[in-house]
Amino acid sequence: MKPIRVVAIASLFSFLFAPTAWAQARHTNAVIDLWLQGKPVFGIYAPNENAQPRGAGGGPGGAPRGAPAGPRPPMPPPVYTEQGGEKLAMNPLYDFIFLNLEGSYDPAAVKAIAKGIRSPKAVGRKMLLVRIPPIDKDGAELTKARVREILDAGADGVTIPHITSLEEAKLALSFFAAAKADVWSPSNPKGEKIAMLMLEDPKAVAQAKDVADLKGVSILACGIGSLRQALGGDTAGAEAATQQILVETKRVKIANMLTATAQDIEKRVKEGFLALLMQGATADDTIKVGRAAAGR
Repeated sequence: MKPIRVVAIASLFSFLFAPTAWAQARHTNAVIDLWLQGKPVFGIYAPNENAQPRGAGGGPGGAPRGAPAGPRPPMPPPVYTEQGGEKLAMNPLYDFIFLNLEGSYDPAAVKAIAKGIRSPKAVGRKMLLVRIPPIDKDGAELTKARVREILDAGADGVTIPHITSLEEAKLALSFFAAAKADVWSPSNPKGEKIAMLMLEDPKAVAQAKDVADLKGVSILACGIGSLRQALGGDTAGAEAATQQILVETKRVKIANMLTATAQDIEKRVKEGFLALLMQGATADDTIKVGRAAAGR
């Protein structure tokens, strides 16, 4: 029995006098702790539960077979439910959920998904990020109100897309301050909330260094698809801009999010993107490849 007692005492001693880094309390937002270890996280677009298959009903735009072709009917509004959030919460592959409300703002959707992913059935704690319409679409005051509304509804962070300039980036960050959000960034390492800005046009990308230097940015990302359109379909130019922003985020030690596919997920992990976003039927398989590449 004596050797067992000695081992127990030694274990207790090791626990009590563990290095400070281990003794410190972890973030509630578990994604941040992975970033602090230099590990990438993987997430998925919250699927629209009201999505209609293209051509549903047999004819163009869902018209019955044999009916004359005509303009497509308007798409029904997206639907996100607590049950859908709970299903996402039960998937151990997901570190975060990305709820895209840029095209159809709906605070009720945030509440539903936030409640669902906090289900007792959840496997791990998922981070919930919500993308809202850009400032230049609906104005500064409405965007400011939405940032507060989304955080109050249970989201871990807000994504503001289509930042057009350094000045607009400063304005966007002021919305988080006005909401009294405890934003995680190098200047506030104990923060829990996420402020994500997206640069999606050439002028904004040219100011990436200055935007990255702003206090209060958690994630800075290049909207590579939108930027490619802004560049007239220049794929190489959009990729170069993405890499430019990646350099800046590494320099200031913040995260950089990018969409990924089965074809490029390993490459993106090796390049150092810390948040990788998937969608569609192959998302889970792609994440498995990414996790393996990241040693997770």
